[in-house]
Amino acid sequence: MKILVVEDDEHIAKNLKKGLELKSHVVDVALDGEDGYDFAQSEDYDVIILDRMLPGMDGMEICKKLREDEIKTPILMLTAKTTVDDRVDGLNIGADDYLGKPFAFEELLARVNALARRPNETLQSVLKVDDLTLNPSTYEVKRGNTVLDLSKKEYSLLEFLIRNEGIVFTKEQLTERVWEFESDVLPNTAQVYIGYLRNKVDRAFPKKKELIQTVRGFGYKLE
Repeated sequence: MKILVVEDDEHIAKNLKKGLELKSHVVDVALDGEDGYDFAQSEDYDVIILDRMLPGMDGMEICKKLREDEIKTPILMLTAKTTVDDRVDGLNIGADDYLGKPFAFEELLARVNALARRPNETLQSVLKVDDLTLNPSTYEVKRGNTVLDLSKKEYSLLEFLIRNEGIVFTKEQLTERVWEFESDVLPNTAQVYIGYLRNKVDRAFPKKKELIQTVRGFGYKLE
């Protein structure tokens, strides 16, 4: 799944991103309300994890504006304000679920998975480019009828590229989007993983079209 985390506490945001990526999800992070709203409005997500108290634009306002924009992505709202009235206000403004801080990551993950199972206009059951398919619900990746064995990070990178089909990304941009907040990332990490994916997605199928492409002087794309 592709998940947006809008959380101004960088420590919480970092841990959420790391934990969700270990479950093979693609995760974008925004550290303030305005950036969070821009992300949610401009890209398709399967679930949005939204802090209520944010600088610039709070979570309640973001949620209200997204629903007014007819963006129906499931929203899990996080907050330290956990009275009944607070929860009711959040749900009435358009949130789909409400989780108080502090919280257990296992509970958050279960709630995210439950929201993703609900039918909605943004959730895609299977992502496809040519004969390459990726199922965010089962984490199964196929080229034609052949199942590909990918590591968690290879899966996350491939899902990011599929969801952004045809868009060129530099290795720095890929590192920022897929490895954000990870301290042990090297400058050529994205380039190395592109090579791993090429071996499994393209070179293993020499008679098929190469889907992962290098745009010389710019970066990489999947198309």
